[in-house]
Amino acid sequence: MLNMGGPSTVPETYDFLKNLFMDGDLIPLPFQRILAPLIAKRRTPQIEKQYADIGGGSPILKYTEMQGAGMCELLDELHPETAPHKPYVAFRYANPLTQETAQRMKADGVKRAIAFTQYPQYSCSTTGSSLNELFRRGRAGEMGDIEWSVIDRWGTHPGFIEAVAQNIEAALAKFQPSARSDVVILFSAHSLPMSVVNRGDPYVLEVSASVNAVMDRLGHSNPYRLVWQSQVGPSAWMGMQTGEAIKGLARLGKKEAILVPIAFTSDHIETLYELDLEYMKEGKELGMELHRAESLNGSPVFIRALADITAQHLRDYSARTIGPTSVQMGLRCPGCKNMTCGQQKHWFARAGRS
Repeated sequence: MLNMGGPSTVPETYDFLKNLFMDGDLIPLPFQRILAPLIAKRRTPQIEKQYADIGGGSPILKYTEMQGAGMCELLDELHPETAPHKPYVAFRYANPLTQETAQRMKADGVKRAIAFTQYPQYSCSTTGSSLNELFRRGRAGEMGDIEWSVIDRWGTHPGFIEAVAQNIEAALAKFQPSARSDVVILFSAHSLPMSVVNRGDPYVLEVSASVNAVMDRLGHSNPYRLVWQSQVGPSAWMGMQTGEAIKGLARLGKKEAILVPIAFTSDHIETLYELDLEYMKEGKELGMELHRAESLNGSPVFIRALADITAQHLRDYSARTIGPTSVQMGLRCPGCKNMTCGQQKHWFARAGRS
């Protein structure tokens, strides 16, 4: 189960930030190995305070382990041919890091594995970065002899869409019935640098497809917009930014809105601090009634969706109606100049064989 991760305790914050800023797939920087530790050191006190404000660390590991355990329990019933199933968490920037998980898998004698991204929508800077790191560990022999396949995107899966829609309906129920149909739904996703978008990254398209599928499920009952959060640094990022959208709605007299995390599968700092504390405060100061749709966390509907996605993948792979990777995963961004990306795609397309 691949994800970016987050520091489980406040003292882990610096290492998390250093790993994050060292990743050129996510945040391309000149002189990255020199600048990344300096930027991390400068930002650590501010980010440590934010993690302290949300309870002393990120809950993403707790929820990922919960989702993985629930998924595998269902998967043993849905696809007994490959049971028992065991989840491994591989975070890109926090413990358990991919290297640590690779060593555990080798020690456990794993021979068959699925690289299952926990980012519903594909981006080279998120799923791609995690797969690049997994490829580097595999090529170095750190995982042993494993047959790999990949679930690389699932942003329009009906179970995922249903889980998100149910959480939106629960948030809408907090408004007066007479005003409910006028509530604006703001789908908020982690932004991307425009340098990544402009090389042909599919993330913006795939997040938009998720939003459209959710609104189809809701019967287009409310006005909505897709907005973007968590910009870092001075370079241009995908917009408009979530905070600016909230200010704009207030200026236009739209005082009721819901914030929906559409690209996150569990709570972490972007939801618990940025959405719940920063943006909620801004909305209140502007006289708005603002609520947030819950994250997927322990949603039984979502956990069933994870199991269904995996079971279908195993059935199709066993029947050889699909290969180790999807057709879409095989296509590099038209502007891609990252040689590791091409090598990684070739390696996974051969099921992790060199």
